[in-house]
Parts: sequence; structure tokens; C-alpha cells
Amino acid sequence: MTITTFDKPSAKPLLDWYDRHHRDLPWRVSPGMAARGVKPDPYHVWLSEVMLQQTTVQAVKPYFAKFLERWPDVTDLAAADSDAVMAAWAGLGYYARARNLKKCAEAVAREHGGVFPDTEEGLKSLPGIGDYTAAAVAAIAFDRQAAVMDGNVERVISRLYAITTPLPAAKPLMKEKVALMTPAARPGDFAQAMMDLGATICTPKRPACSLCPFRGSCEALRLSDPELFPVKAAKKEKPVRYGAAFIAVTGDGEILLRRRVASGLLGGMTEVPTTAWTARIDGETSAAAAPFAAAWQACGTVIHVFTHFELRLSIWRAAVNAKTSTNDGWWEPVTNLEAQALPTVMKKAIAAAIPLAFKTSKG
Repeated sequence: MTITTFDKPSAKPLLDWYDRHHRDLPWRVSPGMAARGVKPDPYHVWLSEVMLQQTTVQAVKPYFAKFLERWPDVTDLAAADSDAVMAAWAGLGYYARARNLKKCAEAVAREHGGVFPDTEEGLKSLPGIGDYTAAAVAAIAFDRQAAVMDGNVERVISRLYAITTPLPAAKPLMKEKVALMTPAARPGDFAQAMMDLGATICTPKRPACSLCPFRGSCEALRLSDPELFPVKAAKKEKPVRYGAAFIAVTGDGEILLRRRVASGLLGGMTEVPTTAWTARIDGETSAAAAPFAAAWQACGTVIHVFTHFELRLSIWRAAVNAKTSTNDGWWEPVTNLEAQALPTVMKKAIAAAIPLAFKTSKG
């Protein structure tokens, strides 16, 4: 009979695996590049980490390239027009990240001469940088021995130690385990290796355990089914909120837009006029709540799911002969919509009323 002995988790097999199987990412300095003396760019690391929060790698790649093309350095981003930054971010979601991105760039330029602090504490002093981003930038950009834990790392650690405490209550214990495993040598590569392992091998469903460098150390594999981890607390059903959006279009193809207030949900983004819905309360849904009197026609309903609630917007369209004067809006050519800082929910609303709006937009 063969007896399998499970070893104490060590960083070495993971780093050996990473050297051979790392993902090639546009913001990453690979082990081969590092061997040739290439150093990580803190601006690239920070920008990618902010973009990657709540967003997939594939979705981030074109945005990362676009930002670097327009703002190659943190001082360029600091000097950029805020509306241009919000427009470039449109579609990535979680728009507070974009507002904090701009504030952080300004702080680095103003208070640090365009050079990012190289410690977790220094990084956390910047606007919009929390524990995770500070640890990630410190480890990856500056080789600090910081414990980095994102969703992929949570999954790996929960299985490696068979942590039965449900998330999010398990996070402190998971962070403690990550800190114990993070080596003094190559902590940035270790952090990226853990992320890559969770993204490619230790996946939520059907993990490829036979290919995992930790297969001799994984308690979940030894005791039960790794897919049972991480244990998650029962999800609360998302509330449904209702509102209306009004798409007014002139004969020469201009649409009424306005800007949302700077704070709160979708703060600072561009929108069509809507009723006063929030994450907590419903807005009016009928044409009676339109910004001005017109022959408003119903164009159906769009559904958009936010992190904490589902929004159902009744869509109304009106063809107007003359541009109505508004205190808080402007008329924009439909062909120029791609250049506006429109969040996805507003693009859905416009497309419901003007199906070809974004196909004819110049961008």
C-alpha cells in the first residue's frame, strides 16, 4: 500500500512552477525579464492593480494600453483632465476607482515628486490605496515582503489549509497564512505566482490538482474535495430597485446628457436624465417624471446588476424639434457618444431607445 505524505506548504515549488508557467501580462516583469535586469515600473503595477479590482484580466488589457498611450507616466495622469480620465475609464465599472486613481496620481506628483512610496505604509497614505493595493504594489514593484491576498489567493489558501470558517470571516486567518508563506526573496513573484495559480490551476470549478505545485501539501485534496473551499456564507438576495431613463433626441441627431454628482454611485459620470433611484430607494418609472414635456414613448426596460442591488430602468424616448434649455445638461451628437464618460447602465439605456447609437458613434 502506498502512503502519501503531505508536506508543509513552501514557496519554493510555487516559484519553480511560476518560472515555467507564469502568464505573460502587459504590466508584468516576467522572471526572464527580471534575469535580464528589467525592473517593474511602479506606475504600471499600481495602474494595473487598481484596474484589476473586481475586473477580469482580459477586460483590463485594452484599458491598460489606452491609459499608458494617453498618460505614459503618473505625472501625465495627474495633469490630465478629470473628465477625460472618467471617459477613458467608462465601461470598467466601479467608478470610484477612477476618481481615486486621479486623486492618487495627483498626490504622487504633488507630494512625492512623481515617485511612488516604496513601503506599504507609505502607499496606504495615498488616496484610494487600501491594504490589498498597498501590499501588491509594495511586493511586486518594490520587492517588499508583503502579504498579498486577492480572490484567487483566498481560494488557494483556503484549500491549502482546508479553512472551514466561511468568508468573509476567514479573511484574517487567510492573511495570516499568506504572510507566513511569503518569502523574503522574490515576494513579488510569489504574490503573482499565487494569483496565477488560482487563475489557471486552482480554479473555482474542476481545479487541475494533478498539475498543482502544492498537490503534496494541500489539506483540502487530502481530506475532501477542493471544490468545497473556500466556504462562503449564504448570500443575501439582492434587492431590486426601479427607475426611469429619458432619451431625448433632436432631428439632427443630438441627445440630452448630464453629469451625475461627484460623490456616490456612478459619481462624476455622464448619464441621460433619470429619476432619483439609488441603491436603497426606487425612483419614479413613468413619463410623468420626464425632465420636460414631450411625446415620450416607452422603449422597454433594461436591467443592470450592481454589486449590492439590481436596477430595472423603464426607458422613454422623445423626438424633439428644438433643444430644450436645461440647467444641468447639454446636447451631444449621438455620433460622439463613445467619447463620453457613460457607464454601462447608461449605454444600455441609450441603446434600448437608439439601437444603432454606439455602432454609429465615432469614438
